[in-house]
This record gives sequence, structure tokens and C-alpha cells, in this order.
Amino acid sequence: MTATVPTNPPRKPDLIVLRDPAVAAPPLVDSFQRRITYLRLSVTDRCDLRCSYCMPERMTFLPKKEVLTLEELYDLATGFISRGVTKIRITGGEPLVRRDIIDLFTALGRRLGHDLAELTLTTNGTQLAEHAEALARAGVRRVNVSLDTLDRAKFAELTRRDALPQVLEGIAAAKAAGLKVKLNAVALKGVNEGELPDLIAWAHGHGHDVTLIEVMPLGDVEEERLDQYLPLDDVRSALEQRWTLTDNAYATGGPARYVDVAETGGRLGFITPHTNNFCAGCNRLRVTATGQLYPCLGGGERVDLRSALRSDAPEANLVTALDEALRIKPEKHHFRMDARGADPALPRHMSMTGG
Repeated sequence: MTATVPTNPPRKPDLIVLRDPAVAAPPLVDSFQRRITYLRLSVTDRCDLRCSYCMPERMTFLPKKEVLTLEELYDLATGFISRGVTKIRITGGEPLVRRDIIDLFTALGRRLGHDLAELTLTTNGTQLAEHAEALARAGVRRVNVSLDTLDRAKFAELTRRDALPQVLEGIAAAKAAGLKVKLNAVALKGVNEGELPDLIAWAHGHGHDVTLIEVMPLGDVEEERLDQYLPLDDVRSALEQRWTLTDNAYATGGPARYVDVAETGGRLGFITPHTNNFCAGCNRLRVTATGQLYPCLGGGERVDLRSALRSDAPEANLVTALDEALRIKPEKHHFRMDARGADPALPRHMSMTGG
């Protein structure tokens, strides 16, 4: 006998049960009077690419038992929201390789229009075609896609994976789903600096903003960081020989400073941790997939939120842990890119901290 497949299969129950914190606490303000309204929440350290400036080819990932569950990630996000965080960016690794990750977006998306103003993510784009429509349904309106080159061979060399067609398909699917796409490109000396104008022009031609980023000395990547480093002041000067760039006050809550490009009609951002420190206006905290809060991307200070979440009094202990994070958040990072052969500024990789 042939089984009959229901035309409307029952919807699976929500993985995450919504609940509000019972412990009231003041807004997040650090010792330098910076108001924290932006959480970058990593859901995994795993990635399906191996970008040469981000991690080694033979990367060792965390045991899954150390990673927070989706329920814990939601509870953690709720704790931040109760303290005044209004923007949450889901990061990784590559967040879309996390199983059932759309359940977390859906749960957090229900808070949009209430105590959460924006929910977004940073992705490498390889899984975006599969998830773009679901992300839009969950309330995501903007996504950042990491893309350093449009040359397939160079992309394969940089990422150690031949995945450019999937990324471009993902970008197109995101646009079709109504998501605003911004491309993030790490400027790499002698690698992609000659094609940055073409990448920018292509992006603007498709209606996408672009942000250029200086390489950051995080983790051992088997290459000389100083050889990779391309100051964005130099990049901007080169672009101004070709285009008219006008400073723009546009801001998304992140560290980028923007210009309008008259000839392309698009917007271009610069993230410059080395040439133009942006720490004075920092409004961000980063939490790893294991629940470690790093008050500064470039600092070693951290607070263990996983222990608070798994304690007998998670809400009260989370309040205490966040207060400690505010107390130890440094005034600025101390990245340096002036010593050949130097150890990385910090041993942890960007994929572990959350991009």
C-alpha cells in the first residue's frame, strides 16, 4: 500500500519558547559613558570556508557540547535586550551552517517593533540562497555578505574553497527576497587591491553598498600579517584619483565611516582599526558561541556568560556578569601592524570571537 503524504504537513513546534526576564536592570553604560545598544552574537565558530586572513586550513573547531544551545542564545539575547540593546547581529563562523538557526531568527524576530529595532546577520553567502526567504519572513531586513573578490580563481585561493558561484547566487537570492545587501571586503595588499574599484562598481551596479575593512591581527593564519595589511587611507586616495568621494553622515550602528561615490551612485564604507581608530564611539559587545563576552574585539578581557546562564539564578547572575563587562570594557583596542614576524595581537581567531 502506498503511503499518502499530507498536502499540509503539521508545523513543527517552536524550538524556542519566548519568555521575558523577571530581573529589571539599568541600561548598559560603560565606564567611559558609552551606551551599549548593539550586540554581535556568535552562534558557531564553524565555517565552510577557510579564508587565509581568518583561519588556517586545518582549523580546529570547538566541541559542540561547549557551544550554547539555541534556547540559551535566545535567553542571552533577551538579557541584553532588557538592558537596552536594540540591535542584534548574528555572526559566526558562518551562522547559516548552524542547524535550525532560522528558529533563533524567528524567535528574536518576534521582538522586532517592540524592544528590538533591528535583527541582522553577517554571512559568507554560501548558504544564503537556501535561507534568504526564511530570514526575510523572520524580520531580517539587511545582511552583510563577506566578498573580497569577483575572480573565481582568486576567490578559491583566498577562501581555499571554489564557492564563488554559490555566494553570488546567495546575494541574488537575498536581493530577490527583499533583503538589503551590504558587501564586506577585506583589503589585502597585493591580492585584491587592484580589483577593489571593479568590485565596488559591480556592487553599486546591483544596488549593494560596500564596506572595505583593514585586516586585523587575530589568530595564527600561517601568513605574515604585515604582508596582508593595506591601509585604507591609501585605498581611498587611489579611489579619489578615479571617482568623486563625498563624506556621508550615514551610520548603521557599526564602526564604518561612509562616503558617496558620485560616478556609481552608491555608498562606500571604511572600517579602519589601524589608520583611524573608531573606539571613542563604540556601542558594541561581542559574545562567542560558547557564551564568552569580549567587551573589545582587540582586547583579552572577557566575562563568562555561559556559567551565569547555567547557574541556579541565571537572570540575576547575567545582570551581574554584564555589569562586570561594562566595568572592564577598555577605552580602545591596541592593534598593531608595524612589526614583521610578530605574534598575532590575540591568539583567538575572528571566527571564534564573532565577526
